Amino acid sequence: MALFFERPESGEKAVLVHVKLNSESEPEDPREFEELVLAAGGDPVDFITGSRQSPSAKFFIGTGKLEEVKVSVNAAKAQLVIFNHNLSPSQERNLEAELQCRVLDRTGLILDIFAQRARTHEGKLQVELAQLQHLSSRLVRGWTHLERQKGGIGMRGPGETQLESDRRMVRDRIKLIENRLGKVRKQRDQGRRGRKRSDIPTVSLVGYTNAGKSTLFNAITQADVFVANQLFATLDPTMRRVDLRDVGSVIFADTVGFISHLPHRLVDAFRATLEEAASADLLLHIMDAAAEDRGTNVLRVNEVLKEIDADQLPTLMVYNKVDLLDDPHPRIDRNEDGVPIAVWVSALTGEGLSLLLTAIGERLPAKTVHKYLMLKPHQGKLRSAFFGCKAVVGEKIEENGDIQLEIRLPETDLFRILKNADLKLHDLVTK
Repeated sequence: MALFFERPESGEKAVLVHVKLNSESEPEDPREFEELVLAAGGDPVDFITGSRQSPSAKFFIGTGKLEEVKVSVNAAKAQLVIFNHNLSPSQERNLEAELQCRVLDRTGLILDIFAQRARTHEGKLQVELAQLQHLSSRLVRGWTHLERQKGGIGMRGPGETQLESDRRMVRDRIKLIENRLGKVRKQRDQGRRGRKRSDIPTVSLVGYTNAGKSTLFNAITQADVFVANQLFATLDPTMRRVDLRDVGSVIFADTVGFISHLPHRLVDAFRATLEEAASADLLLHIMDAAAEDRGTNVLRVNEVLKEIDADQLPTLMVYNKVDLLDDPHPRIDRNEDGVPIAVWVSALTGEGLSLLLTAIGERLPAKTVHKYLMLKPHQGKLRSAFFGCKAVVGEKIEENGDIQLEIRLPETDLFRILKNADLKLHDLVTK
């Protein structure tokens, strides 16, 4: 049984609090904050802003701002106050005592959204682990509902308080989930090793949340992944196999969207899922081409990629939603060597998708072929072609003049040489 915390089906009235701190090097975005609240199903009734040099140790905000929040809560009969900041457990408790309503910080808000979005057994385990780790330090609120997990009466030892019992149950639950997720990670590792052995390349879609990854994934793979214009519409990873011209089979993986200051506990809990991106042969970094702060979003995604050791992987930038630009022309941007580095597309209208597939084909590592070929004496031109592309590993001349070549080269180069000679591979292969 999961320990997801009860939340209403319809929106709770919420007062939002955003404070600009002079001590912050990267302040949170108030617009994104409101989108997060809406994505969680909240009903914002007031948005209170302010500025401070640094947070107050007791309430995070000053006493004057606290009074302003209290007046707003009473006037709107709000059930919840949400801060666009991470609060310490003591700050949450002090605020709840003063405001007489629930108080949630940014991490708790994101965890709640993830809890609502999780669909698979693995996704639910990952979210529950992150929730428990975050809330274990807030046990003094009273976790009597946890008794249901292990029967309550009879579970406490001599002299053990309710709080100590709750903490022990939470620790046991965390250990259980970590063991289960360890098994999931092993299964994913086996799947990845299987794909490596079969030489099927993997392309992972990563990017800031709501950049259009799932729409693009559906357009490429003809899948039916849930799509919505909201933050974290996709949580559980989805993988599809697609046959690309000149490449062959490719596995495409849709991943959870990133966000600024993604809580470390979520990164840790979702490591098994995010490792799909870390082990990819190519990353498609999707971004909203029409977003005002797309440059900042790119940096934030790169921070998460660095955390999961995926920042050095080959990456193709994909500027999505070009249909929202004044000059909506799909194109491929190439570097000085002619290698595709960015593609401009619209997943919604389908414009530029053929260009994207072309760029993916060029960026994926070519499948290497290792074969032994038997050439006739008159096929010297064919022999020269293999030597010309440095594909010959070894050569042996038979007594009858036949030439045995051991070759190793990209599959695309092999078929190009054979096509020019009007031959099929089975005409030459010996082993």
